[in-house]
Amino acid sequence: MSFSTIAWEGGITSKGKVKILDQTMLPNSVCYKYIHTPLEMSEAIQALKIRGAPLIGVATAYGIALASQKAKSKKEIESAMELLANTRKTAYNVFSTLNRMKKIVGTDYNLSLLILEEAHKIKQEDELLCQKIGDAPIYLAKEKIKMVYAAETRPLLQGARLTAWELTQAGIPVTLICDSVKGVILRDKKVDFCIVGADRIAKNGDTANKIGTYTLAVLAKRHNIPFYVAAPYTTFDPTIESGDQIPIELRSADEVREIRNFEIAPKNIEVFNPAFDITPNEYITAFITEKGIIYPPFYD
Repeated sequence: MSFSTIAWEGGITSKGKVKILDQTMLPNSVCYKYIHTPLEMSEAIQALKIRGAPLIGVATAYGIALASQKAKSKKEIESAMELLANTRKTAYNVFSTLNRMKKIVGTDYNLSLLILEEAHKIKQEDELLCQKIGDAPIYLAKEKIKMVYAAETRPLLQGARLTAWELTQAGIPVTLICDSVKGVILRDKKVDFCIVGADRIAKNGDTANKIGTYTLAVLAKRHNIPFYVAAPYTTFDPTIESGDQIPIELRSADEVREIRNFEIAPKNIEVFNPAFDITPNEYITAFITEKGIIYPPFYD
């Protein structure tokens, strides 16, 4: 890839900052912005300028590093951690990052240095994990791929704006489809398999991912098409037994009423806008992880 999504600039000084690729500007422009405070990082995550569970985990780590530069006490760092914990409550990568940072904050030695080192480590690990996961089904196999069908992903069109763009950048053939076309594609286009991501995976394999994933899983089951979830270990939550315990984020009604500030629905119409849904484990063929493919029965 010829682009970077997040980077730290400025060493460990109080002038350190984080450079992010603003995903809300894609695909029209590749725009980078600077983040200077934990509050700015929180706002960027909530506004989906930074999105994708592993990347949110990295952003959380750098948000805490920003806090540690100017904090005069551990309590101020802990306040920043609480702020970032409330950004995207479904994404477990946020909490796996926070768990690592809490162990460091519990020490007394040069917190800003240790926290920044840990943030860099989380970023490096994330890049390696995602590369390993993406290599097998997509990037290393791209010469064998005849076509990837990418759904638009309403209401914020991440599939149209981001997935289709990234596949194009990688030279992988892609056709964009409306979300409602999934059933026809699975029935008529001789699709070999479906791959989705994940924001949190329960101990029994139930998976939270972008809204519409459950629909796709049911359709794949109906048409006997393997359904894979690609996710790093940081997305597996060992603290919950099933998907019933995964909190689901509800987002603004205007995300459905509008597309880029253009009204497409009655102004005051009631809206139900969950950002995620839960796919039960029985619809999942296997998990594609950095450690290999995990088949049922999923871990206890």
